[in-house]
Amino acid sequence: MNAVVENYFNYFTEIEEHYHRRRGATLLLSTLDWALIETWKDAGVPLQAVLRGIDDAFDKYEQRPTRSQKINSLAYCAQAVLAATEEMKEAAVGASREESETRGIETTGFEPATVASFLRKNVAILKAANLPERTGISAGSVAKDIAETLERLSKQLEGMTSETEAKIPPKSMRMEDLERQLTLLEEKLFSILSAVAPDSEVLSVRTQADRELAPYRSKMPAAQLEQLLKQYTYKRLLERYGLPRLSLFYM
Repeated sequence: MNAVVENYFNYFTEIEEHYHRRRGATLLLSTLDWALIETWKDAGVPLQAVLRGIDDAFDKYEQRPTRSQKINSLAYCAQAVLAATEEMKEAAVGASREESETRGIETTGFEPATVASFLRKNVAILKAANLPERTGISAGSVAKDIAETLERLSKQLEGMTSETEAKIPPKSMRMEDLERQLTLLEEKLFSILSAVAPDSEVLSVRTQADRELAPYRSKMPAAQLEQLLKQYTYKRLLERYGLPRLSLFYM
């Protein structure tokens, strides 16, 4: 079994086994539960965020004064999983800043050279992308502008690396600030893709997403369903046009 297939398989089995451990009794996951795990996988939700979300959901459930019924669906954990994903994203970027401030630029996982390489890789992909156009809307121009911004940011980071090697105190770049810029660029890219993609293509993606999420509409808050739908749609559009995620969370 190659690494990609093994990692894909482990994502599902780890979630299934962890859910069974917390529930305290084996209950075969339903077809709908597997569909939800697939949605998390497609949306790029990290395994650790799912496991933490399951723990958080069960912890809160066990604190209730009355528990007449067991948790019988992963959908019960969906809101906690999304919350855990956001917390992990913020914590990862925040931790890198604190570690850099106390230890200097070392092996924090967000070293300037590493981040610069990640940005430059995305620059190359954006510049090579063949995106659709609509009257008055140029996705290619937007992608080019985003690539130029990433290139500028990568040069700043490379400057920090060279100053560090020369024993010169580097100009600071807060990773939270960089992540905010990247998030804004991602939203800009998503908006332009949604605007220029053929209506039939966007409709097809949303129909597929609606079909997979339909069983959970009565079990999950509307805001969370909408967020999953957006993530799903965005990921499918990125895959369709061979575009990358820009957030540091996807390094």
